Amino acid sequence: MTTEAGIDLTLDEVSIAQLRNLEQVCIRPADRLNVITGKNGQGKTSVLEAIYLLATSCSFRCSRLAEMVRHEQRIASVRGRFSEHWSSGPVRREQSLGLDRGRRTAKLDGEAPESLSHYATRSPVVVFDPQQMTLSTGPASERRTLLDRLTLFTQPEVAGHRARYRRALRERQKLLSDRVGRLGDAPELDAYETLLAEHGAAITRARSQACGQLSHELTIAFESIAAPGLALDAGYLQAGSEDDEQVRQALRDARISDARSKRTSFGPHRDDLALTLDGHPARVVASQGQHRAITLALKVAEQACIGQARGVRPILLLDDVSSELDADRTAALFRHLATTRSQIFLTTTRRDLIVTSQTETNSRQDFFISEGKLSENPS
Repeated sequence: MTTEAGIDLTLDEVSIAQLRNLEQVCIRPADRLNVITGKNGQGKTSVLEAIYLLATSCSFRCSRLAEMVRHEQRIASVRGRFSEHWSSGPVRREQSLGLDRGRRTAKLDGEAPESLSHYATRSPVVVFDPQQMTLSTGPASERRTLLDRLTLFTQPEVAGHRARYRRALRERQKLLSDRVGRLGDAPELDAYETLLAEHGAAITRARSQACGQLSHELTIAFESIAAPGLALDAGYLQAGSEDDEQVRQALRDARISDARSKRTSFGPHRDDLALTLDGHPARVVASQGQHRAITLALKVAEQACIGQARGVRPILLLDDVSSELDADRTAALFRHLATTRSQIFLTTTRRDLIVTSQTETNSRQDFFISEGKLSENPS
């Protein structure tokens, strides 16, 4: 697998209140492996979602944060203590994220962070859940999100470019709809297209760099996971340009067609990540098992890239993924987990399937969850 970079990062304590079906949950995890067992629908995934929310200010299950607040409640919160274990001694911090319906309030050591992107890069996590089994076959938006996750760590300022790009994109399309037939000389359109050119080119440059880093780690990871002799490559399919002037001209030329189609045809909002197996499109030639191996390799590569960029090993959140993998891919996953030094939170309906060595058992903590209530199990 990939060579790990960075120092150890651990979540030492986490308190969850009024989130999903979790009324009050407090956890003091082990610094290595944490196994959360329970039947489906009892709150296993919600615990991982809470940790992800704490670390990133987002959910990996939904885009509307109001959905996370417990039924008949208005406010939810999650608070935790993280440690970075440097050779000179641990560096500790407290993070908290409050939800008031859909409004979020993030704090670092009791103070408002300089930005949400700064908050989201303090304690990196990588999540692997069954929904992501479509990463290699699903819509391009999922692969764009992966690239943007990497740019958040490699070039944090790009988060601001993405936000301004989205606003300009909406306003341009609205103007196109309002001015059909009068699109020649339009100072307002010129202004928004200038913004799209500036911010779009910055996004394209950052994604191109991130794709190069991801592709290197992906090749290494896939060699360890898939059958011998198969080569997986990733390439950046950019739908925009790194050149501002080229973007402006392309947008101006496409005004009439964009007004008719009601969507902007040029720009990074249409980017994709091209995955090829032995030079052929993976979407076309890969078997179901190979697609699962590709997804697993993408997540391992994501972990490596973020670790290198941030300088700490991301915490891993694994949501019942062994139920979605075949025997070979499950074995590959556990080989990787045995070599990584990352702290791991893993959910399962079958605790007996999570077998660890005596050395690993000493740094393992087991939990049981039922109806949103969490209790410790003996290791």
